[in-house]
Amino acid sequence: MRYDVAIVGAGMAGASLAAAIAPYASVVLLEAEDQPGYHATGRSAAFWSETYGGPGVQPLTTASGPALHDGGFLQSLGSLHIGREADRAAIEAFLAEFDGSGVALERVDPQALVPGLRPDWTLGVLEQSSTYIDVGALHAHYLAQARRGGVRLVVSAALSGVTRIGGGWSLETRAGLFDATVLVNAAGAWADAIARMAGVAPIGITAYRRTMVQLATDPGPPEGLPHVVGIGGDFYFKPEAGSKIWLSPHDETATEPGDVQPEEIDVAIAIDRFERVVDWRVTRVERRWAGLRSFAPDRLPVYGFAPEAPGFFWCAGQGGFGIQTAPAAAALASALLLGRVPDASVGGIDADRYAPGRFAPVR
Repeated sequence: MRYDVAIVGAGMAGASLAAAIAPYASVVLLEAEDQPGYHATGRSAAFWSETYGGPGVQPLTTASGPALHDGGFLQSLGSLHIGREADRAAIEAFLAEFDGSGVALERVDPQALVPGLRPDWTLGVLEQSSTYIDVGALHAHYLAQARRGGVRLVVSAALSGVTRIGGGWSLETRAGLFDATVLVNAAGAWADAIARMAGVAPIGITAYRRTMVQLATDPGPPEGLPHVVGIGGDFYFKPEAGSKIWLSPHDETATEPGDVQPEEIDVAIAIDRFERVVDWRVTRVERRWAGLRSFAPDRLPVYGFAPEAPGFFWCAGQGGFGIQTAPAAAALASALLLGRVPDASVGGIDADRYAPGRFAPVR
């Protein structure tokens, strides 16, 4: 069977795009693993923040907010960006970055919001709109919506060969052969490898490892604790399941795509940084894991047809913000792919800033 569109990768990017285009095209969604979302989507830190990813990502995040709220995928949290006196310039730069963006940021005393915060952390900016996000439910929602629209999901379908045939593509996978007019590259950390396989110039997508740790502490996280992030970008933590802390050293270690695992040194660094922020005692490391994040060279996502390869569509480079931007990203990418007028929710977003043509091809 020949499909209008074959999407490689059934994580959040591929699943949300499949759901968006299902009413207009026949679609096959090819996943290399035996379950979708294994490497990045399923290992997310699970929060939604309008400032996360910077000003270039913020329009997509903000535009995604209403759909996520209406779908019941968000729960109040708040995000507190903190610094010491030496970080004052960074705090001011952060506020200036989002001035006029519509994101509500308020200077606050962090000592009043985080019991046990060490006294040198005196600078704070509260982003009240930040929330928890139910990543599993959102991903399942898109997969279910895609199936209802007739999308065929094929797992254990790692791509082993791509051939240009006529006006389309022949895809060889472990699950068999699939032909499609358009090939969508939503393969996350493997995006450049898929491009090379298709004879398309890669654009420099780089995979990074990010470490997460679940801690038990004494005292436990106080009621109403927000997500707390260092303005220097070297840690964040948030309450989880009432009595636990999810902590990251905000590490980005370049790595080959694969089933990444946490390194003991990164876990130790995370705990050391945490203990320099609050005087709570870490009583137990209950869980540790790592996930993949993949970025384009300018750290903005990539949506659009490859200029030199008709029928090859990029949906990649979504870093750690692919989940929080999923509704808007899918709406924008689907309009570009189908040649349709963008949905009103993303009508004011400049798609050109995310176009693959902004990069000189990597040879």
